[in-house]
Amino acid sequence: MNTARYEHTASLLTNEQVLVTGGRYNSSSYLNDAELYDPTTGTWTTTGSMNYVRRSHKASVLKNGKVLVTGGFNGLQRLTSAELYDPSTGTWTFTGNMSYSRAGHTASILANGSVLVTGGRASISFANTTELYDPSTETWTTTGSMNNDRRDHTASVLSNGQVLVTGGLGNSGFLNSAELYDPLTGIWTMTNNMTDTRYYHTATVLTDGKVLVTGGLINASSINRAELYDPSMGTWTPTSNMNSGRQLHTASIL
Repeated sequence: MNTARYEHTASLLTNEQVLVTGGRYNSSSYLNDAELYDPTTGTWTTTGSMNYVRRSHKASVLKNGKVLVTGGFNGLQRLTSAELYDPSTGTWTFTGNMSYSRAGHTASILANGSVLVTGGRASISFANTTELYDPSTETWTTTGSMNNDRRDHTASVLSNGQVLVTGGLGNSGFLNSAELYDPLTGIWTMTNNMTDTRYYHTATVLTDGKVLVTGGLINASSINRAELYDPSMGTWTPTSNMNSGRQLHTASIL
């Protein structure tokens, strides 16, 4: 890349390029720049910069091909702002503020194209609030709150359209709880707990519809344990451990 960074985002665009946004260079240098990776040439080029510096934000590729960036931390405060990147022009435009400031949240594309944003850190405390972005109107509306406040959790869109949220760090400590959001009702219901408490983990929807959760942090220790969620049964089953404990890692469907 042209700029070293961490706590950034990386998004696969519809033209197969990868958009990297924001993050920070060190403990005090926060970034608003963005760059593109072209897999056909193996090269990086800069593109338009976001309007705000931000790290611990989220970037979601919408069905219209634009990229929605939400929230994050600018070094002074958590953000309510959201902005859209247009790959055809390489420019960013504001698209309304969320109802709540948040960083370390999730942002999931629902079947109808809306974006569900959940939880995160608001200021000192962690949030259970959730809200929806409608790309057709570029507006935000609140929806049902989760049963648990949490940050640095995961959110996975299941094959039935519901959203599974797992783990994270809550105001009461580390979480192993999991809950389901129904887009048709806007209501959250608890499902069975994971075997392990964890945050900074991953949750990946497999081709058979099950969800693989891997690694994460418990207290000050990275874990190598993994488990599978079966949406048809609402149950968790331990699976083979990874070779190394890890947190803040990635997991990709090949």
